Amino acid sequence: MYAFVLWFHSLFRWAVLAGLLYALYRAYRGYRLQMDFTKHDEAVRHWTATLAHIQLTAGFYLYLISPFVKAYFSSAKSAGYTEGTFFGLIHITCMLMAVVMITLGSARAKRKASSRDKFRTMLGWFGVALLVILLAVPWPFLPWAHRPYIRPF
Repeated sequence: MYAFVLWFHSLFRWAVLAGLLYALYRAYRGYRLQMDFTKHDEAVRHWTATLAHIQLTAGFYLYLISPFVKAYFSSAKSAGYTEGTFFGLIHITCMLMAVVMITLGSARAKRKASSRDKFRTMLGWFGVALLVILLAVPWPFLPWAHRPYIRPF
């Protein structure tokens, strides 16, 4: 089960990133061109948050059963940086913060009265969340924890 959820979590990040980038594109375009916030924009806002929540749920499951996290907690008092530190502390904290930002941005945008305010709210909250996500993903080129772009199953 661990291998499947790890594969799903690795693959599903692309859906989250695509949804977030598309939502940011729609928000920027709508804000810049002073467009109306349509039902399509509402659906994009909603589904972006939903994708992030699905990814977070898979991530929480992995967090509970991951050997890296278990190793981190068994030797957390020892100084030094390990992959366990990244996955046991940094990755989970940053990703949780990012999903909270997406959730807050989605909820606040939903309650704004004007289309311009809805787009601006989405743009701000989702933009900061994207930055946090990009910094906390274990990309193959990063020295602190690197994983392939797509993990084979």
